[in-house]
Amino acid sequence: MKLFYPSGLAILFSLTTTAALSGNYDLNALRTATEKYKDVNVALQEGFIPDPSGVCVTASAEGLPAEWGAMGIHYLRPDILQITGDDPRVNGTGTHTDFEKPAILLYEPQADGSMTLLGIENLLFEEGWRGMGHDGPPMTNGRHWDHMTDNPDTAGDEAHGFMPHFDQHIWLFRENPAGDLEPFNVNVTCEHHS
Repeated sequence: MKLFYPSGLAILFSLTTTAALSGNYDLNALRTATEKYKDVNVALQEGFIPDPSGVCVTASAEGLPAEWGAMGIHYLRPDILQITGDDPRVNGTGTHTDFEKPAILLYEPQADGSMTLLGIENLLFEEGWRGMGHDGPPMTNGRHWDHMTDNPDTAGDEAHGFMPHFDQHIWLFRENPAGDLEPFNVNVTCEHHS
Protein backbone atom coordinates (compact mmCIF):
# COMPACT_ATOMS: atom_id res chain seq x y z
CA MET A 1 0.00 0.00 0.00
CA LYS A 2 1.41 3.40 -1.00
CA LEU A 3 0.97 6.37 1.26
CA PHE A 4 0.67 9.82 -0.25
CA TYR A 5 1.43 12.90 1.85
CA PRO A 6 0.46 16.43 0.98
CA SER A 7 3.70 18.13 -0.03
CA GLY A 8 3.66 20.42 3.03
CA LEU A 9 3.37 17.44 5.39
CA ALA A 10 6.25 15.64 3.65
CA ILE A 11 8.43 18.74 4.01
CA LEU A 12 7.48 19.08 7.70
CA PHE A 13 8.34 15.41 8.32
CA SER A 14 11.67 15.85 6.56
CA LEU A 15 12.54 18.95 8.61
CA THR A 16 11.53 17.24 11.86
CA THR A 17 13.76 14.24 11.12
CA THR A 18 16.70 16.49 10.27
CA ALA A 19 16.18 18.57 13.42
CA ALA A 20 16.68 15.46 15.56
CA LEU A 21 20.11 15.00 14.00
CA SER A 22 21.20 18.59 13.69
CA GLY A 23 20.78 21.73 15.71
CA ASN A 24 21.90 25.29 15.21
CA TYR A 25 22.15 27.55 18.23
CA ASP A 26 22.83 31.22 18.73
CA LEU A 27 25.64 31.13 21.30
CA ASN A 28 24.62 34.50 22.75
CA ALA A 29 21.12 33.15 23.38
CA LEU A 30 22.60 30.03 25.04
CA ARG A 31 24.83 32.26 27.16
CA THR A 32 21.78 34.19 28.33
CA ALA A 33 19.79 30.99 29.01
CA THR A 34 22.55 29.42 31.11
CA GLU A 35 24.10 32.45 32.81
CA LYS A 36 22.19 31.69 36.02
CA TYR A 37 24.50 28.70 36.54
CA LYS A 38 27.41 31.05 37.23
CA ASP A 39 26.11 30.58 40.76
CA VAL A 40 26.90 26.91 41.38
CA ASN A 41 24.21 26.87 44.10
CA VAL A 42 21.56 27.48 41.44
CA ALA A 43 22.90 24.47 39.54
CA LEU A 44 22.75 22.33 42.67
CA GLN A 45 19.18 23.49 43.42
CA GLU A 46 18.13 22.49 39.89
CA GLY A 47 19.47 18.94 40.27
CA PHE A 48 23.02 19.17 38.95
CA ILE A 49 25.56 17.17 40.96
CA PRO A 50 29.37 17.18 40.76
CA ASP A 51 30.68 14.25 38.73
CA PRO A 52 30.85 11.46 41.35
CA SER A 53 34.35 10.54 40.17
CA GLY A 54 35.54 13.88 41.54
CA VAL A 55 37.81 14.30 38.53
CA CYS A 56 38.79 17.61 36.99
CA VAL A 57 39.36 16.46 33.41
CA THR A 58 42.61 17.41 31.67
CA ALA A 59 43.86 16.29 28.28
CA SER A 60 47.09 14.93 29.77
CA ALA A 61 45.19 12.75 32.26
CA GLU A 62 43.34 11.25 29.29
CA GLY A 63 46.62 10.38 27.54
CA LEU A 64 46.26 13.30 25.13
CA PRO A 65 48.66 16.20 24.51
CA ALA A 66 48.84 18.44 27.59
CA GLU A 67 48.81 21.54 25.38
CA TRP A 68 45.16 20.82 24.55
CA GLY A 69 44.25 22.04 28.05
CA ALA A 70 41.34 20.81 30.15
CA MET A 71 37.57 20.52 30.45
CA GLY A 72 37.27 21.20 34.16
CA ILE A 73 34.79 19.61 36.57
CA HIS A 74 31.54 18.29 35.16
CA TYR A 75 28.27 18.87 37.01
CA LEU A 76 25.65 16.39 35.77
CA ARG A 77 21.86 16.16 35.71
CA PRO A 78 21.32 12.40 36.27
CA ASP A 79 17.62 12.74 35.40
CA ILE A 80 18.35 14.26 31.97
CA LEU A 81 21.14 11.75 31.29
CA GLN A 82 18.79 9.00 32.55
CA ILE A 83 21.61 7.34 34.49
CA THR A 84 20.91 3.66 35.16
CA GLY A 85 24.09 2.70 37.02
CA ASP A 86 27.81 3.17 37.36
CA ASP A 87 29.29 -0.32 37.59
CA PRO A 88 31.61 -0.87 35.86
CA ARG A 89 31.05 2.45 34.02
CA VAL A 90 28.39 5.15 34.13
CA ASN A 91 25.54 4.01 31.92
CA GLY A 92 22.18 5.43 30.97
CA THR A 93 19.50 5.71 28.35
CA GLY A 94 19.56 9.49 27.82
CA THR A 95 19.45 10.89 24.30
CA HIS A 96 19.00 14.57 25.22
CA THR A 97 20.28 17.09 22.65
CA ASP A 98 18.73 20.41 23.73
CA PHE A 99 21.45 22.89 24.70
CA GLU A 100 18.95 25.42 26.02
CA LYS A 101 18.53 22.94 28.89
CA PRO A 102 21.96 21.30 29.07
CA ALA A 103 22.61 18.00 30.86
CA ILE A 104 26.12 19.00 31.96
CA LEU A 105 27.78 22.18 33.18
CA LEU A 106 31.55 22.75 33.07
CA TYR A 107 33.27 24.49 35.97
CA GLU A 108 36.84 25.47 36.76
CA PRO A 109 37.89 25.25 40.44
CA GLN A 110 39.38 28.47 41.81
CA ALA A 111 42.08 29.01 44.47
CA ASP A 112 39.46 30.21 46.98
CA GLY A 113 37.38 27.03 46.55
CA SER A 114 34.72 28.63 44.36
CA MET A 115 33.71 27.40 40.91
CA THR A 116 33.71 29.43 37.69
CA LEU A 117 31.22 28.43 34.98
CA LEU A 118 32.98 27.77 31.68
CA GLY A 119 30.42 26.22 29.39
CA ILE A 120 27.81 23.54 28.83
CA GLU A 121 27.72 20.05 27.43
CA ASN A 122 25.27 17.42 26.34
CA LEU A 123 25.96 13.69 26.35
CA LEU A 124 23.86 10.89 24.94
CA PHE A 125 24.50 7.20 25.27
CA GLU A 126 25.42 5.49 22.02
CA GLU A 127 23.27 2.41 22.60
CA GLY A 128 20.10 4.45 23.13
CA TRP A 129 20.87 6.82 20.26
CA ARG A 130 21.48 3.99 17.80
CA GLY A 131 18.40 2.23 19.18
CA MET A 132 16.39 5.22 17.96
CA GLY A 133 17.56 4.42 14.43
CA HIS A 134 20.43 6.92 14.14
CA ASP A 135 23.51 5.64 12.36
CA GLY A 136 25.82 8.51 13.27
CA PRO A 137 26.31 11.25 15.83
CA PRO A 138 24.14 14.34 16.15
CA MET A 139 25.46 17.62 14.78
CA THR A 140 25.48 21.04 16.42
CA ASN A 141 26.30 24.23 14.52
CA GLY A 142 27.84 22.18 11.71
CA ARG A 143 30.04 20.00 13.95
CA HIS A 144 29.45 16.30 14.60
CA TRP A 145 29.48 15.39 18.28
CA ASP A 146 32.54 13.53 19.56
CA HIS A 147 32.30 9.75 19.83
CA MET A 148 33.76 8.67 23.17
CA THR A 149 34.66 5.10 24.00
CA ASP A 150 37.41 3.83 26.26
CA ASN A 151 40.36 2.09 24.65
CA PRO A 152 41.45 -0.63 27.10
CA ASP A 153 44.92 -0.67 25.50
CA THR A 154 45.73 2.85 26.77
CA ALA A 155 46.43 4.16 30.27
CA GLY A 156 43.92 7.03 29.97
CA ASP A 157 40.15 6.70 30.06
CA GLU A 158 39.00 8.28 26.82
CA ALA A 159 35.33 7.98 27.83
CA HIS A 160 35.78 9.57 31.30
CA GLY A 161 34.23 6.60 33.12
CA PHE A 162 31.14 6.48 30.88
CA MET A 163 29.85 3.80 28.55
CA PRO A 164 30.27 4.62 24.83
CA HIS A 165 28.57 7.90 24.08
CA PHE A 166 28.48 11.02 21.95
CA ASP A 167 29.08 14.39 23.56
CA GLN A 168 29.38 18.03 22.61
CA HIS A 169 30.91 20.89 24.61
CA ILE A 170 30.07 24.54 24.06
CA TRP A 171 32.43 27.08 25.65
CA LEU A 172 30.17 30.02 26.45
CA PHE A 173 31.99 31.69 29.32
CA ARG A 174 35.66 31.01 28.55
CA GLU A 175 37.27 31.70 25.19
CA ASN A 176 38.62 28.58 23.51
CA PRO A 177 41.29 29.35 20.86
CA ALA A 178 40.63 25.93 19.28
CA GLY A 179 36.94 26.78 18.78
CA ASP A 180 33.75 27.15 20.82
CA LEU A 181 32.73 23.53 20.15
CA GLU A 182 36.02 21.71 20.73
CA PRO A 183 36.19 19.33 23.72
CA PHE A 184 39.33 20.68 25.44
CA ASN A 185 40.23 24.28 26.16
CA VAL A 186 43.80 25.50 26.62
CA ASN A 187 42.45 28.39 28.73
CA VAL A 188 41.11 25.99 31.39
CA THR A 189 43.16 24.64 34.28
CA CYS A 190 42.68 22.11 37.07
CA GLU A 191 45.55 23.47 39.17
CA HIS A 192 43.24 24.47 42.03
CA HIS A 193 41.34 21.17 42.14
CA SER A 194 41.79 19.45 45.48
